Amino acid sequence: MKKVYYLKTCSTNKKIMSGKDLSDWMLRELKSLPITEEELEVLYAHTGSYEALFSKKSTQIKQRGIDLKSLKEEDFRRLILEHYSFLKRPVFVTDRECFVGNDKGALERLDRYFDSES
Repeated sequence: MKKVYYLKTCSTNKKIMSGKDLSDWMLRELKSLPITEEELEVLYAHTGSYEALFSKKSTQIKQRGIDLKSLKEEDFRRLILEHYSFLKRPVFVTDRECFVGNDKGALERLDRYFDSES
């Protein structure tokens, strides 16, 4: 199953998703339905790292006084499960691939994926 984890209030997520044919994708809005442990483990299986899934831009970091340098993999995992804003977004996941975040490399890989599907 193909799934997109996103925030409906995020203009960047909207922009990235708007140019894609998502008719056969399950859309998962994270604020209204946070990620589960099982779903996070699927993403981890693709990336091999909770840190790679962690948004270091979350406003919760400053609010909670989190020292990013002191975090271990298990800390990243726990935080992602605690609050939706700790998951880097958007996340596009297929049976074979996972595209995390909005950095240039991830978006280029995502575009190549959608180009190959059409």
